[in-house]
Formats: sequence, structure tokens, C-alpha cells
Amino acid sequence: MSSLNSPHADLSGGIVIVGAGLAGATTAEALRSEGFEGDLHLVGAEMHRPYNRPPLSKEVLTGAAAPDSAFVHDFQWYLDNDVELLTGDAAVALDLPGRRVRLSSGRVLPYRRLALATGASPRKLDVPGAHLAGIRYLRTVDDSAVLRADLESGAKHVVVVGSGWIGLEVAAAARSYGNQVTVVAPGTIPLASALGAEMGAFFRELHRQHDVRFRMRTRVTGFVGSDGEVRGVMTDAGHTIGADLVVVGIGAVPNVALAREAGLDVHGGVSVDAALRTEDPAVFAVGDVADAWHPTLGHRLRSEHWANAIDQGKAVARSILGQRVSYDVVPYFFTDQYDVGMEYAGFFSLSSGADVVYRGDVESGEFVAFWQQSGRVVAGMNVNVWGVNDAIKQLVSSARVVKASRLADPSVPIGEL
Repeated sequence: MSSLNSPHADLSGGIVIVGAGLAGATTAEALRSEGFEGDLHLVGAEMHRPYNRPPLSKEVLTGAAAPDSAFVHDFQWYLDNDVELLTGDAAVALDLPGRRVRLSSGRVLPYRRLALATGASPRKLDVPGAHLAGIRYLRTVDDSAVLRADLESGAKHVVVVGSGWIGLEVAAAARSYGNQVTVVAPGTIPLASALGAEMGAFFRELHRQHDVRFRMRTRVTGFVGSDGEVRGVMTDAGHTIGADLVVVGIGAVPNVALAREAGLDVHGGVSVDAALRTEDPAVFAVGDVADAWHPTLGHRLRSEHWANAIDQGKAVARSILGQRVSYDVVPYFFTDQYDVGMEYAGFFSLSSGADVVYRGDVESGEFVAFWQQSGRVVAGMNVNVWGVNDAIKQLVSSARVVKASRLADPSVPIGEL
């Protein structure tokens, strides 16, 4: 079968990547690395060139790194690699039969192959008072800069709505500047939906040790303010929590409008097969927006994590070029909060009812946790223990049965389990 980088392939129209985030930039880089020499357009709604998002709630927010450190490539890279980077010019319509993309500027880009890397947007809290100044969301590099300026003066009472990764990372950053912090969330334990109750309790205790207050089993019903500025958070318990600043981190919604309006299959995201192809053979999806069939799980999986954007970007480039691809990577994410660094690899959807086996002392803050289901490790997390995550990924992907006693034994290298 002829591929796009074949000298005999029809390259008219080239490749258009809609979405200039990490997934889009990685796709462009991988296409060039794989030898594609045709026209390559990278289209973004933001004015900024592609950047990494994890630093925005970690080292950029705490001031440990400059915002410029988050960018994937410098401007010269796009020139050197003949990638037309179109920033501030969002794609507004797809013509699938005509294989064209229309941009907000009115420009129309023809394509031979199209990759949708449209990402996700913060889930908004739709309650009375949500319009007040001082209510922040964190998604973009501009959001991070504004929030950092808010936090730097310290001595504020910051209310964080949501107890997921963004919420707790913001809470840690806010405490590093000396602000008071209260986390409000409807669940019983922070991060329970990502790590389960036991490890969620570990992070709850970590934040409590840094004087973060939690209002769990609590829903936000509105905000109160004065002179247009937020001054408090109303809860379903009938209480109002005083606030000088509110940060809402209640998840993200995939940006599927473009795909849906074009008639592509959309459910939890843009539906794609294991080769990251939609039902239109010329259209692919990658990154936060891709709801991809995962061969190991036997169902679709949409991942919003940094590593997925990179791994899928490389995979979709090969798929676009006609190579055989079956994307079955073990999901990975990480966090840094206070003096705790953590890496996680595995399938949380398989860990319901799993036994949690620990290697090391949890109270010391240096340990590895394994989620074991019927003798197989379905996920693993290393906390302040480094150089082991690749071995954990291999252990998960192997699906081999391991005795719990060996998992817990630090004298047995993880790579030899």
C-alpha cells in the first residue's frame, strides 16, 4: 500500500494538524522525523506557539521556572522544519468530502490527511456569581501567569473548587506563597477517582500537614462578591466560605464541536480505532480529544495526560504515513506537590477491588504502590522513588502473575518480577 511519504504518493494538499498544543506539535515533529517532506500546516487558536501544560500548575506556577520554559520548540524550529505554524487562527469548519479546513481568518487549507488535536477546555462551574472577578481557571500559559500574579502577594484566602490533580497542585502552589487554602469538593477523599481511597488519603494527609483545609462532601452552589470581586463561596450546607481568590479545577471537556459539526463520530471524544483513525480514512485524532480503542483494555480510552499527547503524537504520525499502528501504551502521569514527587503507570479502570501492595514505608513518603488484580499488576505508583517507572510499565503491560510477597520485597528489583 502506498504511503504519504512514498515518492509515488499524491501529496497535493499535504497534511493539516488542527490544534497547536503538545499533541499537535509532537505529531508535526514525528512526521518530519519519519521523512514526510510535503506541505505541513499546524493550526492553533491561541496566539502562542505550542507548549507543555504540566509546568503551568507546577514549576511555572510556583515561580521555579519561567513561562518560556514550557514551550515545546522555539520559533526557529518551525522555520527549519518547514512547518507552517498558524497561531491565533482557529479552525472553524471541516469539509470532509472536499478535504478542506476553513479558518477563522477565512483562509481555506486543503489536506490529504487531517489530524485533529483540538485538546480540551476547563469544565465551567455554572452557578450564581460565576461571573465575578477573582474566579480563575487554569488551562493556558496566560491563565498560569495571571494566577501566579494572584498568588505571589500571599496572605490571601484561596478557595480551590475541586480535589483532582489541578486542584491539589494549585493548593500546593498557593501554600508555597503563604496563602491560606481551603479545598472544596463533593467527593469523600481527594483524588479517589484517580488513585482510589487509600492513595487519595495519602495526598489528603500531605496537604493537611501543610495546613490546607478540606471541605469534602460539599458542593458549591454560588459565589458572593462586592464591587464585582468574589468574596465568598456558598455551599450546599448553607455556609459561605470567605475567599479573596477562587480557583476552579473540576475537570476538562474535550473540544469536539468541530468534529461533531463535520459529522464525525463523537462520544467521550472523537472516536478513533487503535490506529487513531476516525471513520473517515483521511481524518485522525490525537491527544486529549481522541477517544481511542485500546487493545489491552478492549474498550475506548481518552487520556488527558502529557505523556499520552507525546506517545499518541508519534503513533498518529506513523499511522498517517500508512505504517501499521496499534496504540496500546500503558497510561502514565506524574505530579509534584511540596516535597513529594510521584509517577503513576497503569490502568485505573482495572483496579476496582484490587489489592494495594506496598514496597517501602508509606509514612516515610518514599514507597512504591502496586494495584494487583488476580495476581496481575494493573497499575503502579512510585512516590519519591526514582528510576523504576519504566519497569513498572513493563510489568503492567506483561500481565504476568506475581506473588504479592515479591512485590513488597525491596530486595527484588522491579524489573525482575
